[in-house]
Amino acid sequence: MKPSLKAIALLSTALLTACTSTEDKVNDLLQRHMDAFVFVEGGSFMMGNPGGWSVRRDSLPAHKVTLDSFSIQKYEVTQGDMDLFMEVTGYTYIDDFYAKDKSKYQNRFSAELPAPTAWADARAFCQWIGKLSNKTIDLPTEAQWEYAARSRGKMYRFATDTGKAVAGVNMAQEAKKGVFDHNALPKAPGSFPPNPLGLYDMSGNAAEWVLDNYQPDYYENSPELNPQGPEKAKTSGLKSGPIDHHKVARGGRFYDFWGNTTVSRLDKPQELMGLDTGFRCVMQN
Repeated sequence: MKPSLKAIALLSTALLTACTSTEDKVNDLLQRHMDAFVFVEGGSFMMGNPGGWSVRRDSLPAHKVTLDSFSIQKYEVTQGDMDLFMEVTGYTYIDDFYAKDKSKYQNRFSAELPAPTAWADARAFCQWIGKLSNKTIDLPTEAQWEYAARSRGKMYRFATDTGKAVAGVNMAQEAKKGVFDHNALPKAPGSFPPNPLGLYDMSGNAAEWVLDNYQPDYYENSPELNPQGPEKAKTSGLKSGPIDHHKVARGGRFYDFWGNTTVSRLDKPQELMGLDTGFRCVMQN
């Protein structure tokens, strides 16, 4: 039996409404992300640990870096925006170990929290925003991230409003000494005051993916002008299994209070999703 004209009309209206609703959501997402970019004037600074800011040897030596101007987002990308990206593009996670069982990890995948991703997922989102806006948008380089976190390279040990860390005031609460809280969660972006550039959560929330490959001795060999990281990444894994390629993540983690300095580096396998990860995007000017 052929459908009635009324049924066809109702179906057409429903489809049009759904399409319009999705289009509106994407337009809203794009507007919010473009509005969130903060211009960062380029310049020179001493990148890395000036002494006593980190226990990691790979944050040494401090070395001069000169950067061109760029813009970076105020906030970490939320899971809600990541979900919409995947819905409209058909993108699927590189590593679905956690995501395939969201019922078990549902608190970490709440729409308002920083999106946990593998490195390629984070980069795909930023490049999607770039495609929608016709701009060059990607993950920040490690040098761009640190320069912005330190408010254009100032001597800020933490990326807070004061450069100091005060638990529960400008950074997340400090965990009990020697205790790892497996139920800990990051805060929704913007929960604490921003750094002097107006950037939120660059210390002590999610560990933010950056563009660079990781090598522990890179700071000994980094070029001065717009460094992009080492050509080859550190690798790990069993000889008989898959090989993981390590990227850099910055900003510390919500359960690691004193490790959340502006110079601390984390090396994380790019193929794996971490529940402590997040990201923000950068736009080239």
